[in-house]
Amino acid sequence: MRTSIRPDAVLVQAVIAGALSFAHLHDIAEAAGQDGWKAWAYPISVDLLLVAAWRRLRILRDAGAPTAGAWLWFTAALVASLGANVATAGLLDLDQVPAWLRILVAGWPALAFLGGTLLAHTPETGRSAAVPAEPESAPEVVREPAEAPATPPAAELPVAVPDALLAHARKVADAHQARTGEPIDTDTLRARLGVPAPLAAQIATQLA
Repeated sequence: MRTSIRPDAVLVQAVIAGALSFAHLHDIAEAAGQDGWKAWAYPISVDLLLVAAWRRLRILRDAGAPTAGAWLWFTAALVASLGANVATAGLLDLDQVPAWLRILVAGWPALAFLGGTLLAHTPETGRSAAVPAEPESAPEVVREPAEAPATPPAAELPVAVPDALLAHARKVADAHQARTGEPIDTDTLRARLGVPAPLAAQIATQLA
């Protein structure tokens, strides 16, 4: 199966522009005293920093992180590239390069190394790091139900004594005292009357 290759106008334009920029940077570096392989290394350094800064800029922007540092190094590489293109357009005598340009060209490797290192170690903190974490909910306090007031014992509750029963109990108590010479106790009264202990206690209280 044959694959047809179609030229891409954008790609062709990028190759041409890159080649011209590469040549201009080489010429500036060579004119500034960087000969041999060093003159060819300068355009590579500038273009690599430009591409690295742009790639880092997109990553940081997508992550919602600050992009000021990436913009700084992208601008520095872009100025170096554009400056070389403009300088070689006849505005600068390449045979008599000024001292400030020689200083800039000589200091570029250290500057590019610093920029590449900072770009490579820029933390990719996203929006999730900027959003404050939700506060932890306070632990739920489990309240134990209040205890119901204790019901007083049946013996402490007042017991209504019918008048007829109280009169009968008085006769039983009088007969017991007449026979034994001592007041009747609660247990004996309860046994004689056949009533519950609380009722017998209430009757004994009323008889006293």
